[in-house]
Amino acid sequence: MVIREKYLSKIRPFIGKDIIKVLTGIRRGGKSVLLEQICSEINSPNTIFLNFEDIGNRNLCSGEALHEYVCEKIGSSTEQFYLFFDEIQEVSDWERVVNSLRVKFKADIYITGSNSRLLSGELATYIAGRYISFVVYPFSFEEFASAGSYTLDDYIKCGGMPFLSSIDFEPEFSKNYLRDVFNSVVLKDIVKRNAIRDVDLLERIIAYALANVGHSFSATGISKYFKSENRTVAPETILNYLKACEEAFLLYRLKSCDINGKKILKVNEKYYVADHGLREAVIGENLQNMELVLENIAAVELLRRGYKVSVGRVGAKEVDFIGEKSGEKLYVQVCYLLSEESTINREFGSLLEIRDNYPKIVLYKEGLFKGSYEGIPAVKIDDWLMEKV
Repeated sequence: MVIREKYLSKIRPFIGKDIIKVLTGIRRGGKSVLLEQICSEINSPNTIFLNFEDIGNRNLCSGEALHEYVCEKIGSSTEQFYLFFDEIQEVSDWERVVNSLRVKFKADIYITGSNSRLLSGELATYIAGRYISFVVYPFSFEEFASAGSYTLDDYIKCGGMPFLSSIDFEPEFSKNYLRDVFNSVVLKDIVKRNAIRDVDLLERIIAYALANVGHSFSATGISKYFKSENRTVAPETILNYLKACEEAFLLYRLKSCDINGKKILKVNEKYYVADHGLREAVIGENLQNMELVLENIAAVELLRRGYKVSVGRVGAKEVDFIGEKSGEKLYVQVCYLLSEESTINREFGSLLEIRDNYPKIVLYKEGLFKGSYEGIPAVKIDDWLMEKV
């Protein structure tokens, strides 16, 4: 088992505190195992751990039943209890239950969910200022590599869904598993939660987004694409479907920013998939679309490291990513091969157009170029992913 220390180190300061810990992220992205690791580290006999996707807990999926069950377990005890509720969104009226248990008992509460709307409804009203959230992503390359003697090419093809480490990332089993994950996310977290009727259209939109990670596109552009296939789809419908994919943590949308003009642009937004292994399972050809996948990996890694990420524009030139954190910025360019003079001029040229002094970096996988260009370092992407630089 890969111990997810970077998440644990963020959560430890809140253990035992009167603040609800909320873990969100894509289905099967590692939330349940992380919850178990937290539980194991606390190692208390006063623990209640419930997974609401376990059919054995179906009778507890109403708020009233869950509240009654927990109250009966704790009784009149005044000791500290640790409550772990996995996939809490399966419980009706769960917000009231969690708030009631927090008030009624000396309870340290941890919950997980696979939809970003977990934090956008009544939860914020009931326990305003009493929860802290953590987005859990699939394995980083560093975590992936720690599971065995795996290379960046292995990671590019398989992605980082944690369960794959238990089957040694065997290609055929991995692909079947990832297809199952994809179908589960689509059906349970997108179709069911949003009462989507046209599942075929949804899958076509997702396939389009997966095929075009790293490319800017618009709902109007997708609408025109469907029209060329003799299918009429309103841009508003496409936007709603893409938003549902974002809420299920399947896709991440990055806004575009005019760097020197310091304004958000309404065009050139890009979408990236939470785990590029899903792209391989659904679309295929990750190794043939290396540059796009490397860009996807870098985007999610920046998010994983806590950056607010956007796409940059400098006049007619593009900067792949702007990462913002704690008042600082990091500008990132990503490419596969850094050898040709035209590529070197393009990748570094965009960064040289930026008029501030925040750090800038070019990430690459292969190439003869070494060192830096006018003070901007070129770094092998696997070294950056392993945090060796």
